[in-house]
Amino acid sequence: MSTIVNIPTPTLVPVNGIQLEVFETGQENRGNPIILCHGWPEHAFSWRHQMPALAAAGYHVIVPNQRGYGNSSCPDDVTDYDIVKLTDDLAALLEHFGYDNAPFIGHDWGANVVWSMAQLHPNRVSKIINLALPYQPRTPKPWIAFMEEVFGADNYFVHFNRQPGVADAALDQNAAKFLGNLYRKNIPQTPPAHGMMLINLAQAQKPLGDPILSEDELAVYVAAFEATGFTGSINWYRNMDRNWELLEDVDPIIHQPALMIYGELDMIPKSESLADFVPNVDVVSLDCGHWVQQEMPDETNNTILEWLAA
Repeated sequence: MSTIVNIPTPTLVPVNGIQLEVFETGQENRGNPIILCHGWPEHAFSWRHQMPALAAAGYHVIVPNQRGYGNSSCPDDVTDYDIVKLTDDLAALLEHFGYDNAPFIGHDWGANVVWSMAQLHPNRVSKIINLALPYQPRTPKPWIAFMEEVFGADNYFVHFNRQPGVADAALDQNAAKFLGNLYRKNIPQTPPAHGMMLINLAQAQKPLGDPILSEDELAVYVAAFEATGFTGSINWYRNMDRNWELLEDVDPIIHQPALMIYGELDMIPKSESLADFVPNVDVVSLDCGHWVQQEMPDETNNTILEWLAA
């Protein structure tokens, strides 16, 4: 394992029958943990700007590469990426470090895992800060059928499930181009839910929008996905209908204090029902796109730290 730019050398932690690659800082603040959960297609490295700020504020900062990412385990079975296993990993990670509970911060898919963590392991979550993805109420029918009905067969969630392996191969063959084109500001989203947008980004000759990563930062993501491929991470999407079943009898209300941070320019819409399901929520919007904590790191840090202090 090699040291990643700006964040500490990781360790491999055995949890829940697998291993997670975990980055830590602020160990001197033991007793005051905070867990950061990345999204797709990301890496623990996406929290590089937040880790030192949170450690300086007195937190023991724990940032895993979740299963399917980086040097963490990448099981072969699609069902090994369902929401129960993803949240059980985090509960086991707390146990490994000797903590009963902690605040959790999530971005994108990581936010979805954190919302579900509050449902499936409510006593493990003291506070929630989520970026980009608001709480998603359970749909009347399984997620993929619902999204296919609303957005059509080209929606990338639907595409990942209905045409397994197609997107994986395209992204694997063009990891550098795909990630270089994806991590940009103000990418035109026309239409916003078009599933082939991701494959188009993997094949686009001319980058769209302004880059948000330096060449060295982008190289971290490229190296990680060239090593693992994209299938493990895409398998999270392939469990959405399974997750719909698993959460059927779970309390849909998030009872913990929560902070929702939106990017005003993000293609993901704001929730109109957030307060109905997350009654103790505060909402902040930043003038950025989807990659909130990387596009506006200082503003994100200030927002997080002020809310935690309050």
